Amino acid sequence: MDQNHTVFLYGQDHLTAKIAISIARGTVLGTFSDKTRKRVHDSSEIVGRIVEKEHPVYGINTGFGPLCTTSVSKEETRILQRNILQSHSVGVGEPISVELAKLMLILKVHALAKGFSGIRMETLERIVWHIDNDAIPVVPSQGSVGASGDLAPLSHLFLPLIGLGKVNFGGKTITAEKLFEKTELKPLELGPKEGLALINGTQFIAAHGVLVVQKLQYVLRHADIIGAMMLEGLQGSMKPFYEELHQLRPFKGNQHVAGRIRTLLQGSEILEDHIDCERVQDPYSLRCIPQVHGASRNAWLHLKELLEIELNSVTDNPVIINDELTISGGNFHGQPLAMALDYATLAASEIGNISDRRIYLALEGNSPGVPKLLMEDTGINSGYMILQYTSAALASENKGLCFPASADSIPTSLGQEDHVSMGSISARKALQVIGNVEKILAIELLTAAQAFEYRKPLKSGLLLDEIHKFIRIKVSFAESDRVFADDIEKGIDMVKKGEIIRLVEKVMQENELQWNTPYLEEFETY
Repeated sequence: MDQNHTVFLYGQDHLTAKIAISIARGTVLGTFSDKTRKRVHDSSEIVGRIVEKEHPVYGINTGFGPLCTTSVSKEETRILQRNILQSHSVGVGEPISVELAKLMLILKVHALAKGFSGIRMETLERIVWHIDNDAIPVVPSQGSVGASGDLAPLSHLFLPLIGLGKVNFGGKTITAEKLFEKTELKPLELGPKEGLALINGTQFIAAHGVLVVQKLQYVLRHADIIGAMMLEGLQGSMKPFYEELHQLRPFKGNQHVAGRIRTLLQGSEILEDHIDCERVQDPYSLRCIPQVHGASRNAWLHLKELLEIELNSVTDNPVIINDELTISGGNFHGQPLAMALDYATLAASEIGNISDRRIYLALEGNSPGVPKLLMEDTGINSGYMILQYTSAALASENKGLCFPASADSIPTSLGQEDHVSMGSISARKALQVIGNVEKILAIELLTAAQAFEYRKPLKSGLLLDEIHKFIRIKVSFAESDRVFADDIEKGIDMVKKGEIIRLVEKVMQENELQWNTPYLEEFETY
């Protein structure tokens, strides 16, 4: 074992989104304790005894779904498990990312290693081999209804265990057969219940949820920073961010955002210059940043808390408690995450919505010293006019994606599965919306930096001045029209890579600054 790795014990340690991502990226090593190995072995032995007794237990010696009353002989139980992987591999659409498929493997190992699924250690160790050696199965993005588990995507995920399907390996997509030739592995013969245990669960939804929690947190951090820069560029008022105001309506998210803005604007000459001006109220997109960003923060916190429960749960069916008790229940149903992901989708969309309004506000030319369309010589130049068209298009697209997938249900399995969550759709839409919001924020970053330029020679606080200098290294001040798509791509790159967030953290550490919020731990960790 590499001593340089932090070790995570599957089935035993507490899994978080951050740890799952760290395992996927190779900075944490997942393994098994002796205690977990024994628990998994004991559960597998119980399944073996059920088969020998020929007492009917769903999915072990019966058919699946509406075939639950069809008995399967002791001799056919292994064939049944192989067949379920093949028959349920019906996914369509573009494959999900390699990172998402790897997260699915990690989440599945952790759930199965709890020891309630009748899986064998041999099977778990093969899955961990795929994780550790980056032999990641190809998983289509469409086909799950988010109940009875994410059946189709999980079936594709585990086809390579039996020598079928495709994997991403060594930078190429190859067949499982070719993988076995390269590695001298051999197909597994699945034991009773193993096929069902592999494909019953919410790991497609949950893996997306892991990335939603990570990416949405980055979006929320960027939104505060960029919103603060726009506030300075348009010389907005600091009063809406006063602690005294938010103590009167103490939502955690609101208080956290207001505290972050106060920290970002600390020491600003621009704010001092605005104190005695005639404007007493700013438009909502500036004045209500704590309320709007804060509401999205609260939605993020809700998702994080629910996701963490899911990551450490058993979502299989049936669940093997002991020799006397197996339970056919509904822990595979994706509704708990489906609804939270729909909520997170709306939360992300609203960040893009208010960001687009601030972009529009910056173009109006109503702030003293800031020219219309953020450029002095307009007429021959269009300035930043058309960048807002793009942000408007993205914001509108997001609104169309906000219809909650969890509000829909189409019965499947001849009515046996008569209510499903559609959580896989909730999950995919959430990431799609977040991707659009990253682009909107990149456009606001450019417009805020342009407006900020017109405040010179006044200075902002240390943090925003350093951010503005960094932006100018990447994107120069625009005195005339140019191909702004190039600027936008650079802005998107800055947002996606989190470069501004890391710069803020670096400057704060160097100057011994602290965020002025009591909720740092809750909102800034995942």
